[in-house]
Amino acid sequence: MISMLVDVSGFAAALLFILGMKRMASPATAVHGIWLTGIGMVVAVVVSFGYLSAIPVEARPHALTNVALALAALALGGGWAWWRGRRVAVTAMPQMVALYNGMGGGAAAAVAAVELMARDGGEASAGILLVVVTALGALIGSVSLSGSIVAWAKLDGRLERTFRFRGQSVVNGSVFLLALGVAAWALADPSQLSLAIFFAVALLLGVLMTVPIGGADMPVVISLYNAFTGLAVALEGYALSNPALMVAGMMVGSAGTLLTLLMAKAMNRSLANVLFSRFGDPVAGSTAAVAGHMKSVDARDAALTMRYATTVIVVPGYGLAVAQAQAKLYELVKLLQAAGVAVRFAIHPVAGRMPGHMNVLLAEAGVPYDLIDDMEDINDSFKSTDVAIVIGANDVVNPAARSDKASPIYGMPILNADQARQVYVVKRGQGKGYAGVENLLFYQDNCAMVYGDALAVLNAMVQAIKEQAA
Repeated sequence: MISMLVDVSGFAAALLFILGMKRMASPATAVHGIWLTGIGMVVAVVVSFGYLSAIPVEARPHALTNVALALAALALGGGWAWWRGRRVAVTAMPQMVALYNGMGGGAAAAVAAVELMARDGGEASAGILLVVVTALGALIGSVSLSGSIVAWAKLDGRLERTFRFRGQSVVNGSVFLLALGVAAWALADPSQLSLAIFFAVALLLGVLMTVPIGGADMPVVISLYNAFTGLAVALEGYALSNPALMVAGMMVGSAGTLLTLLMAKAMNRSLANVLFSRFGDPVAGSTAAVAGHMKSVDARDAALTMRYATTVIVVPGYGLAVAQAQAKLYELVKLLQAAGVAVRFAIHPVAGRMPGHMNVLLAEAGVPYDLIDDMEDINDSFKSTDVAIVIGANDVVNPAARSDKASPIYGMPILNADQARQVYVVKRGQGKGYAGVENLLFYQDNCAMVYGDALAVLNAMVQAIKEQAA
């Protein structure tokens, strides 16, 4: 009876995971999807504990006897995550995602460690396939854990340097081969020493893979390690014969892989380039001469130009999130709409610090989903648009990606904001973007800079339009 209940609950949890992920595909239903997947995980956990409690202590696998301690750990971790999740700022969301993603990989590695140590104690006689799958999940989960921690440190400003040296790819490849060799040793002669060395080398590999990568490539790194974590969880689910873990892991792994491919394409990088860390290699800087000069305008003048325009496209970027100005931006948009202006939002796949960052930011402000367009859907509209206003974005609107073959971002798909009749760029100063490249858009005849903090600038624009309407 208990076995049947476990099987049915595993199927129910897997079904909830699938339905939840499907609902997450649309911003309008994403919250409902999150609740469905959460309920699915609760079902899987509750029934697992019920299954364990029904087994005599002496018969429980791998000495999982302290159910009270496990429940306390779940309560502590769940409570802390709920508290931090509700308090985290939108600008810190990428760091939190990287950290929690690493925890998922670490959890998969910990499960694998328990399984592998059981072989040392003589408690298991699993087939070679299960043992290899367990070790592979341990390797991938460990890489995801340490790599995600480095990504978190870089995103949070705790590790600002990129560590690069000659022959770094060869070193990383050697460490990977060493990890495989130590894994073979640990499987052939399981002991605490061999397993400790295996996990140490695997964690080192994750660090070495991530430290040479610059901040501009962090969106790809986050999605890549997300795929790693899902794969590790799926492998451990197979090793444990747990359908819920297998389904959840495969869905996260496949979604993370697809997202990695999309991010790599959006940054003009191949998957091989991402996987082998060559996107951390230094790239020769641009040698193209910058023509023209920057022009600045007052926020009020820019606002009135938009007020009497027919069409306006807004390009949000990380600077908007830093200024926490999304609500004020939507207030400006509503004023423009009330004046008869057609306003759209254009989102680049890697705008912000992680995939979907700008979508979440705008959703927080209450911007309707039907006003937000992805790059491929709106790019052709810029040439017929009166005004494009770029707020806190840089590299994703840099025409050097089209024209300067010496530029590090050459070939990267960009938003065609430079093709609008008039472009306003809201920016704190004349600094360069995350990729450290001079933005040719700023020097075009149809572009004017509106200097200042995004919130202050948008406040001034809102006030100007209100006074004009009075």
